[in-house]
Amino acid sequence: MMLQGSLRNCLGRAGKRHLGGPHLRAMTLGMVAAALLAAATPAAARTLSDADRADLDRVSAYLNSIRTLKGGFVQIGPDGQVDQGQISLVKPGRVRFQYEAPAPTLIVSDGSTVAIENIKLKTVDRYPLSQTPLDLILADTIDLKRNHEIVGVEHQQDALIVRARSSNFGVHADIALTFAMPSLELRQWTVIDNQGLSTTVALRDVQTGVDLPASLFVLPDKNPFAHKKDE
Repeated sequence: MMLQGSLRNCLGRAGKRHLGGPHLRAMTLGMVAAALLAAATPAAARTLSDADRADLDRVSAYLNSIRTLKGGFVQIGPDGQVDQGQISLVKPGRVRFQYEAPAPTLIVSDGSTVAIENIKLKTVDRYPLSQTPLDLILADTIDLKRNHEIVGVEHQQDALIVRARSSNFGVHADIALTFAMPSLELRQWTVIDNQGLSTTVALRDVQTGVDLPASLFVLPDKNPFAHKKDE
């Protein structure tokens, strides 16, 4: 639900479309927060210590080491609504966000197209993967040290927090990714959008390096009126 709103928000602004809905202010789910950090862009003026750069190198290496992943998530939206689901990911290009009932949303990327299915409304919308933030997290190479969106690194007890301020795809947000130390595993992220609305996603039971069937990434097409955007 939140990811559906986030993707439509990004696509609506980037493609100058006007897509309505109650979740357009929501910022992220799954790894969309990481997606906003993943593009290797030239570094802008900022203050990062040698220790910060070393931490970012470690985080980048960890994220680049993930080729396949599956696990669960718990999402707390800005209105306090709690949603749960499962994430499956295979680089490059393929990901599946399966919300648990009563949430009606399924999101699948097959490597070139992202499909958003609303089971309750019996609709399926499709977008080119390249027009969504998901295209970035599913890329092969991440270099946070060179990413101008990164604004700081912070150590708190047993956690490493990477902070960023993003304006990718016309969506402005403050992002905090929390990695458990010393194992350096991504545990949760919080996104605050330019409306001040906060969404937090916590991962659980994450497994990497797993075999995932190709059938997970077949695009849903239950609706005979499903259509690709901009075709």
